[in-house]
Amino acid sequence: MQTLAHWTGAGGPGPWILFFPLIWAALVAACVLLLRRTVLRGRRGPWQRRRYAAPGTESPLDLLDRRFAQGEIDEDEFWRRTSVLAESSRERHAERAGGGR
Repeated sequence: MQTLAHWTGAGGPGPWILFFPLIWAALVAACVLLLRRTVLRGRRGPWQRRRYAAPGTESPLDLLDRRFAQGEIDEDEFWRRTSVLAESSRERHAERAGGGR
């Protein structure tokens, strides 16, 4: 243990001894962040094949986005339906908040 304390001239490892634990800590932190982003939150990693959702499992906003992107509805229709969905969502949240008291 005395050798590690002598950073100069005595043949100790020098200040580089502090560098390697920092590398390991950065590696562990990167692995944890990668796992949190992909596995724990249910997202697919770049190595997994993307599967398409069943037709009934799309959210209404996802369905509107897809239909707008495919040209099935125009911009005015898209914004009108989006505002209706947002309003009904606000009403549902208000009912839940008021009904739970």
